Amino acid sequence: MASTSTAYQGGSVLRGLPSSLFKLWFLGSSVLILLFIAAPLASTIAAPTWERFVETLVDPAVIQSIWLSMSTSGMAALIALVFGTPLAYILARYEFPGKKVVESIIDLPIMIPHPVVGISLLSLTGRDTWFGTFISDLGIEIMGTTTGIVSVLVFVGLPFYVNTVKGGIESIPPRLENVSRSLGAGRGNTFFRVTLPLSWRYMLVGMIMCMARAISEFGAIIIVAYHPMTAPVLMYERFTAYGLGWSQPVAVILILVSMLFFLLLRAFSLPKRSGV
Repeated sequence: MASTSTAYQGGSVLRGLPSSLFKLWFLGSSVLILLFIAAPLASTIAAPTWERFVETLVDPAVIQSIWLSMSTSGMAALIALVFGTPLAYILARYEFPGKKVVESIIDLPIMIPHPVVGISLLSLTGRDTWFGTFISDLGIEIMGTTTGIVSVLVFVGLPFYVNTVKGGIESIPPRLENVSRSLGAGRGNTFFRVTLPLSWRYMLVGMIMCMARAISEFGAIIIVAYHPMTAPVLMYERFTAYGLGWSQPVAVILILVSMLFFLLLRAFSLPKRSGV
C-alpha cells in the first residue's frame, strides 16, 4: 500500500511539472546529445586545410589503406551473409534448450574489449596449438595477413548481422512458411521462395551494419595485423608519428565513409508499419 502511495505521489509530482519546463528538458537534452556527437566530428572535418586534405586523398598509402578496409569489411559481410543467415533463421524460428546462452555468445563480441578479440584469435591460431598447426599446414596465416584482418572483422561484425536478420525473420508471419510447406514445398524451397524474398532487405541492412562496424575496428586489428595497415591503423600511426595535423585528414575520410554507410542503412531500412 505504501509503495502504491509513493508511486501516486511521484505521478502527482510529474503531473505538476510545468509544460514549459517539460519541453525545455526534452528539447535541451536532445540538443546537448546532438552537439556532443556532432561538435567533435564537425571540428575534425573543419580542421585540415583543403590542400592537406587533397594531398592525403591522393596519397597511395591512404588509398591502399582505405581500399583494404573496404574490401576486408565487404568480405566479412559476405561471410556473415553465408554463415550467419542459417543461425539467424534458427534463432528466429525455433525454441531449444540453451537458446539464451547461444544468443549471449553471439552478443559477446559487442561487449568484450576488442584487444581481447585479437589475443583470443592469436591464442587459437598460434603455431603452438593444434589448430594453428593445422591451418599453417594448409598455408593459412593469421598473424600479419589480410586473412587475419578478415577474421577479426567477421568476429566483431557477426553480432550486428545475425541480430538484424533474426529480427527481420521474426517479423515475417510463420503461417506464410507453413502454407508453403503444406503445399508440398520443402524447407529449402520455402526458405528461398518465401522467407528470402521477404527478408532480403533485413539481410542487406545487416550486411551494411556489419561492414560499418568492421571498417571502424582498430583494437583487435592492431594486435593481429599491424601490417598491412587498415585505415584506422594508418590514422593511429600518423597521429603517433607526426601529430594531430597529419591524422585529421584520414579521420575526415573515415567520417565521410561512415556517414555513407549509415545513409545507405537509412535508405534500405524498412519503413515503419502503419499503426506502430
